[in-house]
Amino acid sequence: MPVLNRIADYAPQMTAWRRHLHQHPELGFECQETAAFIVERLREIGVDEIHEGIGRTGVVAILNGSAPGATVGLRADMDALPIVEVTGKPYASTVPGRMHACGHDGHVTMLLGAAKYLAETRRFAGRVALIFQPAEEDGGGGLAMVEDGMMDRFDIHEVYGIHNSPNTPFGHFHTAPGPLMAAVDTAWVYLTGKGGHGATPHETVDPIPAAVGMIGALQTVVSRNVSALDELVISVTQFHSGTASNIIPEEAWFCATIRSFTPEVRALAKTRFHAIVEGHAAAYGVAARVEYDWGYPPTVNHAAQAGFAAEVAREISGEAAVLADAPKEMGAEDFSYMLEARPGAYLFLGTGPGAGLHHGAFDFNDEAAPVGASFFARLVERALPLA
Repeated sequence: MPVLNRIADYAPQMTAWRRHLHQHPELGFECQETAAFIVERLREIGVDEIHEGIGRTGVVAILNGSAPGATVGLRADMDALPIVEVTGKPYASTVPGRMHACGHDGHVTMLLGAAKYLAETRRFAGRVALIFQPAEEDGGGGLAMVEDGMMDRFDIHEVYGIHNSPNTPFGHFHTAPGPLMAAVDTAWVYLTGKGGHGATPHETVDPIPAAVGMIGALQTVVSRNVSALDELVISVTQFHSGTASNIIPEEAWFCATIRSFTPEVRALAKTRFHAIVEGHAAAYGVAARVEYDWGYPPTVNHAAQAGFAAEVAREISGEAAVLADAPKEMGAEDFSYMLEARPGAYLFLGTGPGAGLHHGAFDFNDEAAPVGASFFARLVERALPLA
């Protein structure tokens, strides 16, 4: 893999950084120790400015080039997940029930590696904004940083991000102009009936059949309300009710994730969701309450920046290892908020065989960190060339 030679020299140090982060995962916006570790590394690297507390626990560092110019933003997310780690690695999570199961520890390491190289070489005209973001998994840290005025405060002109992709060939990049990842909304449905003895169901109002009916009917939204040429996913992911085999419960609740790409389909899904719940509640005689959270918007790459990022990726990995018109994915990303605020692009970097994302056996492939760092560094040199 033709990574930049100087960055290849950093590989042992980058591995140590990544494994330290892996041992000390933090959730959501509670990334204080992670941010402190990053700030300490940035000071050692010799960046020109460090700004903390952006989007609550986010960090933005500024690197000045060798001549004036525009500012390019590079983003890495830094939060972990509430998952029990089962890797058995010597550097496994030291925090019970939490782990870096999505590779954000690797993303931070990529960006720190690029920062170290760019701070040493300064072969660019302009500035780099190094963005370390909390709460990608839950909470919308990307939106929080944008709402804190990050883009205007640091005069960011373009912004780029990478996510690792296990079981994609090592060193392969894929991206696309336009929609790349879906919008994500979440709905909670709370049902109240009348509990009682399991032997006398006629004396109760059972919320379980009502919930089952709703869940079954929700599957018809995709098959009967949305064109087969559009994309929509409605997945019920939790269902809770009851305490014993001989008790009809008073209450039940379920939760669903809704994924889409267009405003029209997104709005239709919400309308139909409410209608189905309300109609079934009336039919079954239960009370129903819906909490519908309008979540991350779709991740939409800007065409010029996606094309440019693919060119840079080809420099790093070769023509055959870059897919510049990748199909859309139903996963979601709050980098979408940054792309709504500024032109930019999001890419995936293959890390080879391994457990999938959000799995207790997942572990970021440390060999991929110099590849991602090389991409970030070369992107800056290409986007901000010295005369």
